[in-house]
Amino acid sequence: MALASRFRHPAAAPLAVLGTGVVGLVYLWHTNPHDPGQLLPRCPVNLLTGVLCPACGGTRMTYDLIHGDLVAAFHDNAVLLLLGLPLAAYLLGKWLLEGLRGRRYVPRWGAGRVIAIVGVAAGWMVVRNVLG
Repeated sequence: MALASRFRHPAAAPLAVLGTGVVGLVYLWHTNPHDPGQLLPRCPVNLLTGVLCPACGGTRMTYDLIHGDLVAAFHDNAVLLLLGLPLAAYLLGKWLLEGLRGRRYVPRWGAGRVIAIVGVAAGWMVVRNVLG
């Protein structure tokens, strides 16, 4: 099999995403985002507007999760932990499984699902910024 055709295999992209995620987790394991001055990207929405976006706190949440502190992870971003993380894990797992079976996976998002996701994200953003 030629090298170029290996990268077109349906499993190549999800494996690359998974590998990149593992590299990111290894880096995050040694870099505490709770401490100021760490070499981590800042949320662009927060940087430009000062508003907490629905994913703000995700890096701190991930750090706390990989260090086994579920309570701190919940405090960093409860909705992302309870809804976003399981959804992302399901989608990545499905993408990877289908890719390993030699099939391409494209999730089908109906209008209702998109409205629900955007509604939860917008509601969470309002709650976080109004209630603090």
